[in-house]
Amino acid sequence: MGEVMRPRGTIWVVGLLVSLGMVLGLCACGQQAPEPVKTFIIPEGDYDPADWGKAYPLEYDTWLQSKKPPPPGSVYKRSWHAPNFKYDKLSEYPFNALLFNGWGFGVEYNEPRGHWYMLIDQLEIDPSRLKAGGVCLTCKTPFAPKLRQEMGAKYFSDPYVEVHAKIPQQFQRMGVMCIDCHDHKTMDLNLSRWTLVKALQDLGKDPATLTRQEKRSLVCAQCHVSYVISKDKDMKSTNVFFPWQGSKVGDISIENIIKLIQSDPSYLEWKQTVTGFKLGFNRHPEYEFYSRNSTHWKADVACADCHMPYMRVGVNKISDHNVGSPLTDHMRACMQCHAETEEWLRERVVSAQQRTITLLLRAGYATAAAAKIIEAVNQAQAQGKPIDPNLYQQGKGLYEQAFYRVNYVGAENSVGFHNPQESERICGDAVAMAGKCAALMREAAAKAGVTIPADVYLDLAKYLDHRGLKDLMFQPQEVFTDPFGIQSMLTPEASLGLPAAAAAKPGAPAKPEAPPAKGGAAPAKTGAK
Repeated sequence: MGEVMRPRGTIWVVGLLVSLGMVLGLCACGQQAPEPVKTFIIPEGDYDPADWGKAYPLEYDTWLQSKKPPPPGSVYKRSWHAPNFKYDKLSEYPFNALLFNGWGFGVEYNEPRGHWYMLIDQLEIDPSRLKAGGVCLTCKTPFAPKLRQEMGAKYFSDPYVEVHAKIPQQFQRMGVMCIDCHDHKTMDLNLSRWTLVKALQDLGKDPATLTRQEKRSLVCAQCHVSYVISKDKDMKSTNVFFPWQGSKVGDISIENIIKLIQSDPSYLEWKQTVTGFKLGFNRHPEYEFYSRNSTHWKADVACADCHMPYMRVGVNKISDHNVGSPLTDHMRACMQCHAETEEWLRERVVSAQQRTITLLLRAGYATAAAAKIIEAVNQAQAQGKPIDPNLYQQGKGLYEQAFYRVNYVGAENSVGFHNPQESERICGDAVAMAGKCAALMREAAAKAGVTIPADVYLDLAKYLDHRGLKDLMFQPQEVFTDPFGIQSMLTPEASLGLPAAAAAKPGAPAKPEAPPAKGGAAPAKTGAK
């Protein structure tokens, strides 16, 4: 039987060798590796997210969700909950209406509604906020680099409405688009704004050497940063840049930002009404604040890890392009790393925000009181009373330091959570600086025979009601209160001068809202404006 089977085995071996030879022959011919089927090629210069969505439909679908009201999130960072509804930050923090009086931010200043609405909200803002010109479009539309290249200096100085009209009509109300952050061929993360490229170079960082993880924060830092709009002698805008010169990666401090703002008169964008001082301004400094030695930054956590977490859609894994807070999404992003429960994680966030809120109220009202004392000293000087120039200049310097710190923490959109230790440090310094300023100005006033009462009357109704062309009014139900009930001991209600009796009085402990639905805090109780 062995002799009978041998020929079959030989045939089998020969067949195997032939098959192997054919495979090797095909490989030798250089057969190309299989490639995924591409359903749509995105043309160069195509801005339309709907076209990008043909190639990446799952990501596009999540991006479209950003036009819907998000679920309730933090009590201290309220989600908008109805079409055309915006929370008024000047009602939330009444002292800011006094501090910002003199330009657009003191007229209308609202909580942001997210990427879908970033340009819409700008178009619908009171016209006083658009006086800076076309420069205001720099982080609001992906057409900004193209407009700057085509218009040159006029991009910065020409009226906002005229520059905005140069955006193709179909995109004139559209905010962040795919092309803002991605290369159209490879989908690699891409820095499209000249402002960030220059700022990184100022930090000594070569943009060409960035890792993918670094880019997952830096594409956000194209907009979520503070910036300076320089002015000419006629107060026309001439440029926009990030005040990072003299800093380094991971250490962009408020101290250095203030130093940069004060280094050149052309960086002082407006005049504060109550003091008469020319000042700069801080806007949404999320990247600077977060990257300054925070716990999550040191752990190499990127913005996208928390605000664009991975998600499953069928069998596919994608990044969620409905960018938002983990608080509005059952803390899903946090649970990628943390084993604790949703409720425990949420409590940690709110706890950090409460500490920031209480110190921000302390610093804000102290700085507002200092501003009113300076106003009284200025009035005395105008009446011919001798004011000690040394005391005045010392007080002025401390006041500006306090103002910039209050402005910085208040403009940062995490209510301190991105870097709790830093927010507490900055607010604590602002309280001390405002207090020292008040003491110096009181001494200067006393030497001139002017008595300033212990409780300074802030007269907030003067700044909160009948604002701008919209005739905006104070919304007492939106006021943020001190979670620990301390502020009323320092700023009595009678000294505030609020319009009408506030439903929630600054200084009273924050009243708990309705119990949150599973996965979210209850929405703030407020009527339509």
